[in-house]
Amino acid sequence: MRSGDSTRVAAPAYHRPMTDTTPAPWQERIFELLKAADVRQVAYVPDAGHAHVIRRVQADPDMRDVVLTTEEEGVAVAAGAWLGGQRAVLLMQSSGVGNCVNMFSLLASADVPFVTLVTMRGEHAEFNPWQVPMGRAAGEAMSMMGLTVHRVDRAEDVGETVGAALDAAYRGGQRVAVLLSQRLIGRKQWVAR
Repeated sequence: MRSGDSTRVAAPAYHRPMTDTTPAPWQERIFELLKAADVRQVAYVPDAGHAHVIRRVQADPDMRDVVLTTEEEGVAVAAGAWLGGQRAVLLMQSSGVGNCVNMFSLLASADVPFVTLVTMRGEHAEFNPWQVPMGRAAGEAMSMMGLTVHRVDRAEDVGETVGAALDAAYRGGQRVAVLLSQRLIGRKQWVAR
């Protein structure tokens, strides 16, 4: 279902919509690269680091946003999209990488190209100690499962790195992850409600 369709299931009352202020230019650049690469499906678990791209996908009639209950579903969405003749990207936070490890084996077994963009936690000024272990292990876990892993720490490198990942996947048949550092995204703030 497209966001805004009357058939879409409403978010639970306790769900707080993702918000960000003015997006950084690199966030808009990611969306532009997805469009240029003819990505038609974008799967995600809602995440503030990806909020701008998600909203842009939701507003685009040529793209479909696929809200997931857990990140490993996004691996299957991407594989199914490819088998159905479309391109998909999985957006997730580093805390979701551990959920995907078993599903990553599907990609290698079926020789499916794959791209995931991962916003990192457990790094720069992290306030939540639960985020640290997976933040440290995310890149290595994906590498061990056969994904080529690139890391971006500077805004000026986002476009080149994401563009190269999309080319490697959709022209070269590779499985690629781009880690978007916590320093790039900015400090997470704990907000008491």
